[in-house]
Amino acid sequence: MYRQLLGLRQLSRRSVTSSANRQMENSVKEKQKLFQEENGLPVHLKGGTGDALLYRATMALTVFGASYVVFELFSAAMPKKPH
Repeated sequence: MYRQLLGLRQLSRRSVTSSANRQMENSVKEKQKLFQEENGLPVHLKGGTGDALLYRATMALTVFGASYVVFELFSAAMPKKPH
């Protein structure tokens, strides 16, 4: 058991990098061209389908949350009368 703990301690001391060095290509210039081109889209939707889905989900949650708040405020302002 003690050996396992020592092995775990050595493992935790190792760096988190992998042994294979992978070269990542610099895609900043491509992203700049994509976001700076004039195509009539707002900047928060120029990223593609993922951005559009995230935007629509955010808007749906916002509308649902706002309508729920209005409903709760109305029900708190007009309590039900006991019979």
